[in-house]
Order: sequence, then C-alpha cells, then structure tokens
Amino acid sequence: MFDKICLILVIIGSLNWGLVGLFQFDLVAWAFGGSAAIISRIIYTVIALAGIWCISLLFRKNSEV
Repeated sequence: MFDKICLILVIIGSLNWGLVGLFQFDLVAWAFGGSAAIISRIIYTVIALAGIWCISLLFRKNSEV
C-alpha cells in the first residue's frame, strides 16, 4: 500500500513538473499560496521523499512490483 501511495505522489509530482515545463505554471504553488509557502514546501518535500522511495522499486525482486 505504501508503494502505491508513493507512486501516486510521484505521478502527481511529474504532472506538476510537466505543467511547469510546458506552461510555466506550478500547480502546487498556485493551490497553496506560492512556492515559498510552508505548506507548498512540505508538499514538495513529501513528493521528493516518495520519489526517493520509488527508487527502491527498481531493485526489488518481488513479483508484485
């Protein structure tokens, strides 16, 4: 379950970066009061930690992944 939550967060983060790259629009910053707002920084950090966790998915030998 934790792996799926992390994967969802990474997908959200990648969509946000796609918006930044294509349209210069940061959805997280827009929704939570700017990129310097504490809640935005927390969300960026949680998504980054989820991305680091998802690196472990590449090296697992479990057939569920």
